[in-house]
Formats: sequence, C-alpha cells, structure tokens
Amino acid sequence: MSLHDLFVIILISLLIVELPAFGLAKLFEKAGIPSWKAWVPFYNTWEIVKAARLKKHWFFWQFLPVAGWFISMWLLVEFVKLFGKFSFLDHAGAALLGVVYFPYIGMDKKVKYLGPEAVKNHKKTTLREWIDAGVFAVVAATLIRVFVFEAYTIPTGSMEKTLLVNDFLFVSKLSYGPRIPNTPLAVPFVHHTLPIFNSKSYTEVVHLPYTRWFATPVKRNDVVVFNFPAGDTLTKELDSQDPYYDILQSEEMRQYQQLKGQIPNEADLKAISRQKAREIVWTDYTIMTRPVDKRENYIKRCVAIPGDTIQIVDGILFVNGQKAYISPSSATDYVVTTANNRILSEDELREAGIRLNTDERNPDFIPYGPNSYMINMTESEAEILKKIPGVTVTRKLENVGDPRIFPRDTALVLWSTDEFGPLWIPKKGVTIPLTPKNIACYKRAIKVYENNSWEERDGRIFINGQEATSYTFKMNYYWMMGDNRHRSQDSRFWGFVPEDHVVGEAWLIWMSWDKGVRWNRMFRTIH
Repeated sequence: MSLHDLFVIILISLLIVELPAFGLAKLFEKAGIPSWKAWVPFYNTWEIVKAARLKKHWFFWQFLPVAGWFISMWLLVEFVKLFGKFSFLDHAGAALLGVVYFPYIGMDKKVKYLGPEAVKNHKKTTLREWIDAGVFAVVAATLIRVFVFEAYTIPTGSMEKTLLVNDFLFVSKLSYGPRIPNTPLAVPFVHHTLPIFNSKSYTEVVHLPYTRWFATPVKRNDVVVFNFPAGDTLTKELDSQDPYYDILQSEEMRQYQQLKGQIPNEADLKAISRQKAREIVWTDYTIMTRPVDKRENYIKRCVAIPGDTIQIVDGILFVNGQKAYISPSSATDYVVTTANNRILSEDELREAGIRLNTDERNPDFIPYGPNSYMINMTESEAEILKKIPGVTVTRKLENVGDPRIFPRDTALVLWSTDEFGPLWIPKKGVTIPLTPKNIACYKRAIKVYENNSWEERDGRIFINGQEATSYTFKMNYYWMMGDNRHRSQDSRFWGFVPEDHVVGEAWLIWMSWDKGVRWNRMFRTIH
C-alpha cells in the first residue's frame, strides 16, 4: 500500500466521524456530554462507546484500514438508538447521510435522550435482523467497490504475457483517487447489464458530473483499468465485441467502393458514402449509448502521459524521443522459419521454456507450412528460439497504412500499428493551434470528451459557435497500449483515454485459472 493510498484511507476515516459533528454536538448536549467533544475526531466515537455502554474494544476496531469505516458507521447507528431511533430509515440516515441526518434530529426538540435502557428494551424481529444485516453487507461491499478496490478478470490476451486470460485481479481505486459514479442509481455488483433480463442495470435519472476525490495522475508504465472510450455508442446486438464505430467504418468503406465509379467528385463521394453507411447501420442495428462509468472496462499499460509525444518506428515505441519501457513479459509476433525441413512442435517449444497459451481462438503458435510459423513470444523467449540450430527468428512488422488506425482519416494521416506518429498527448491547460493536419487527431477529444459543439464551414472551425484557431484542453489524456503489441485493440485504434475514464490501477493477481489453478501466479503484484 502506497503512502497516497494510506492517506486516502485515513482521510475517509476522518470524514466519516467528522462530517456529522454539527448534529452530534446537539445530541451530545441532550445526552449530557460536553458538545465540544463531538468536534474532535474519534474522541466523539469514544464518547459514543461509553454512552452506549459498548465493549471498549469496538473503539479500537475503527483503526483497521477500510473495515474501520464500517465500525464507525455502526457506532453512529448505535448512538441514535439512545434517542429512540430504531427504524430502518433512521439507521440508514445515521450510517450514510450523517452530515444531514444528525443536524436534522439534533435540532428537533421532540427528540429526547432515552439512554441505554431504551435500547435494551427494544427487540427487533428476526426479519428485521436479516434485512439490516443484508443492507449493511451490500452498503459495505458497494463502498469498498467504489472507494477501495474492485475485482476484475482478464478476458483477452491483449496484455500477454504480463497478464494472462483468466487472471483474476484486484484493481486499486485509491491509486488515482476514488471516482464518484456518474450513475449512482444502479443495481449493486452489476456493471451495465442485468443478467437473465439483458437490460440496463442503471438509470440516468440522476447523472453526476465527473468528480474524483484525492486525485493523483496516472504514472507512465502503470497497468491501468479504464472505461473503453469508444464505448459511448454501441449496438445492442454486438455490444463492445464489435464496436459501433468499427461497424460504421466498415460499412462506409463498402459504400465507398460501390459508389466509386458513379460519383466523380471525391468530397461528394465520401460524404454520400458516410451518410448511406449511417442510414444502413442505424436501420440494421439497435443503437444505444452508455455513460462513462458504465462503458466496458479495458486494461492496458499507460505508455504515455499528458504532454508526451509518442512515435512508433519499426515496431519500437519512442516517448519524447527516447525508447519506451518494454515489460520483460511483453509479447509480440515473430515469423520463424526452419532449415532442412525441420519441424517445430508446441511441446518442443514449451520444453525449451517458451510459454504458449491454450486459447484456440487466438493461439500463440500458428504453422504456416512445414518450414514456417508465426509464434507470439517475449523477447527473452525469442532469444531461446534463436539458439536452436537451423531456426531463423524475425520480428513481424505491420507497417502498411491501415485505415482502422487512429485517427481514421486517411486523407490526412495513414499510420499502422508498427509505424505511427509522431503524436502529442493532450494536457490540461495547454493550448494548441488547430490546423488542417491535426484536427483529425484532436477533434473527438474536443467535441465528445470535453462536450463542445464543433462545426467546420468554408475551411474554418467553429467551437461552441465561435470561430476557433486554437483550443485549450480541459482534461488530461493518456495513451494506453497492450503488452501483446500485435494482438491488442488499444489507443492505436481508438485514440486517447481521458482522465475521467480512468478506473484504477491493476494491483494484484489473487487467482489464476487455465484448466486448473495456476499456482505460480497467485498473489503476484503487477508491474
């Protein structure tokens, strides 16, 4: 646990016992306790322990990290019982809305101090006991999930061989500061879709703006969980498996090829292809949108932070002109050829110390023929293979321009997964000129992520109705890439990750499974 994490835990502990202080002071007076004691953090709960005649050890349990939060809440509930407050709503108010609830009852002249005897004489039904226990458990688990950590499962091989499919992780929410949900009214423990019913698990009746407590920026080379930026719009039929923008682009390219001989003007051809593609996709699919906190969770490595300039040359990533950090467990595709009809087998490679996954959908070992293979390996594994006599190992490069690569505007920029950039990562407060060459890269950040209107007329740009030749960014942005560079859908395809999409830092592998427990991966920290 870092010092920042510890600071956040202590600060939340203090807020829980300090926010109700004004109302507690009024109630302390009614209970014959000097009101000033209500304003001293933890001295106030010590007085509550004494007034409620609880065992003294309960006071000290408050200082356990995280678990102590719920002990403090429970003590506040025990205190309101001394005033005859036994209803479920009273207890929920004391535990969750103390800053409002305690002043409300503290200033109510009808509320009288009854003492511990009133608590002793009050009996709850068995049903009420179960309801209280269940609600407390849900509240506790929800608060931990929002403020402290969340469980996450690796669904794909995009981070191999750093993280493997079916690694089970704890993701720290404290590393970058807890993010308050945009959609607080949601079914607990469900991300965006209710199982069985296949319907939304949340409502946007209440939609909160982006807020992060005790914010700390993402550090270069952190392994980060974040909400999929291109997941704002998607189809009900395919969800994030085939993102809406990919479907739309594919249909637009198909329309372009069909209309190419019919419309001579290139600008008109593109505009009509775009319009037709949109009409077809919106007819064939059910289009829906999701708020930021309900977009699909992705996990990648942050290779560049705000203000960095990145470039990929021959598959090598450079950040600010320097070769970027490469995790020793980072994998990429190699083309392997053998001489004299030598045949390589998966068993031989495993015996040599090369790890190959067992995922039939995305195998690490693909034979091209008797003398040629494509093998997904780390750099150290490739060195092992190079030592085998008669084997030639060559790094596979994708250096042909790909229209699917960010920013997906081939008229201005055409990059590939292994030949990319240079590209500057937006930084909060920094102003950039808007030029015909860079608007393709920054338009979505300005329009969608920072919620500005955008128009282009007669070669001029209008932002929020005003002509603009420059723009000052309101948020920080990050560049995320998978360690498995040739098998990762990452920022190279959909661009920047805004700070409000950051969920937390991948912290610990607590469980791993592949036809059985991978014991050697249990309780590994993630680097």
